[in-house]
Amino acid sequence: MSNKRPETKLVPVPSVNKIPERDVDKSPILEAQHLGIDFGGLTAVNEFNMAIGRTEIAGLIGPNGAGKTTVFNLLTKVYQPTRGTILLDGMDTHNMNTVQVNRAGIARTFQNIRLFDNLSVEDNVKIGMHNAIHSGVLSSVLRLPSYWREEKIAHERALELLSIFDMQDLAGAKAGSLPYGAQRRLEIVRALGTNPSLLLLDEPAAGMNPSETAELMENIVKIRDTFQIAILLIEHDMSLVMGICEGICVLNFGQIIAKGTPTEIQNNPEVIKAYLGGGKEA
Repeated sequence: MSNKRPETKLVPVPSVNKIPERDVDKSPILEAQHLGIDFGGLTAVNEFNMAIGRTEIAGLIGPNGAGKTTVFNLLTKVYQPTRGTILLDGMDTHNMNTVQVNRAGIARTFQNIRLFDNLSVEDNVKIGMHNAIHSGVLSSVLRLPSYWREEKIAHERALELLSIFDMQDLAGAKAGSLPYGAQRRLEIVRALGTNPSLLLLDEPAAGMNPSETAELMENIVKIRDTFQIAILLIEHDMSLVMGICEGICVLNFGQIIAKGTPTEIQNNPEVIKAYLGGGKEA
């Protein structure tokens, strides 16, 4: 039985970009306009234009070295763009840093897992919830009632988020003791703890076996539907990308060579030549 879902119709927004038809009555959660970055004399990304609808699952694919992670670093302000504009919920992020962009609504995971191995699973999730925790240093040190109220809320919220992946029973385990696939899932849960409106997933299925990947596909859709957020993922597993992504953007040498639905991308001669037909990883 195919994992592929019915294809979503993409419609133009007031720019060169397209978003899912169901989101067209609302402004895109993210819009990159003429985005680019140079490192010395090298142009790593140029004229990157993309919009993401408020409940869209979008994909960013391309050969190794195409510039995909660089785009993620631009969107999250790890790198400041050399040129172009990034609008997050209509707000220009030009003067923002990584912390400010995270508070404004973008959360991400990484190619290489970045967990606090010696902390518990629950504590890793709580670290991701820093945006929602308001008790000050004094109340924490003195263990005032406000601290315990915040702690109770954080505990319940962490278990609720872990339950998305049926990991609530692992709350007390050390993060570093988890199997690889479970560590990948924990990183996604921690990102959700920041209460994002846009979740960036950098190769979430890396290292997973086929059954884990199939479960991940279902959970990505579940996350979108439960939290009504947008998700942008970089992924080399084409069955995952074509199975759940609605709009796909293809990068090659830092330039967009195609955008469209899964069917449009699979049938695009330039994409086939540069990527799909070559069987290279994203």
